[in-house]
Amino acid sequence: MDPAQHQALIIIDVQNDFCPGGALAVPGGDEIIERINLMQHSFAHVVLTQDWHPSGHSSFASAHDGKAPYDMVEMPYGDQVLWPDHCVQGTDGAAFHAGLATARADLILRKGTNPAIDSYSAFFENDHHTATGLEGYLRDKGVVSLLFVGLATDFCVRYSALDAAKLGFDVSVDLSACRAIDLNGSLRQALDEMQAHTITIIGQ
Repeated sequence: MDPAQHQALIIIDVQNDFCPGGALAVPGGDEIIERINLMQHSFAHVVLTQDWHPSGHSSFASAHDGKAPYDMVEMPYGDQVLWPDHCVQGTDGAAFHAGLATARADLILRKGTNPAIDSYSAFFENDHHTATGLEGYLRDKGVVSLLFVGLATDFCVRYSALDAAKLGFDVSVDLSACRAIDLNGSLRQALDEMQAHTITIIGQ
């Protein structure tokens, strides 16, 4: 069998709200799109994730009196950064960036749909327990190797890659096709944590 059949490209949250002009814009977020489109042709399996929050989501600062975006709060499942309202279901901000090629995707996985819990990872909600179903989908396809790209390196890419490594996949992250928020040193922390879990960092 073609070894490419065992590999998947996981494209994380290339959505309008995470690109320049969006509600939670990642600097240079739109600069990676052309590269991601080219990369898709090298993989038998392509998965897109999409942040898809109900309005009033508990991770939004606007849902907490007296709190501002980027404040930290304690949720039942642990520490949570509060974000500006973003990627609200059905809005233009939640849509994929118009430049992103989506036709080769086998699966579009929507996450963050539970109003009470955020979901950075493509595999688990932030309680690290509630599964999204992505692992089973990839196992059924015979996928063993994953390459992660997208937004943002230090949050949704990071936690997706870490969970994939903990689940036993062979995991790489290509920084040339990612961009970071870098909130209080979160990018350096993310890179160190991913390397500690034997994730291959490309382009560092």
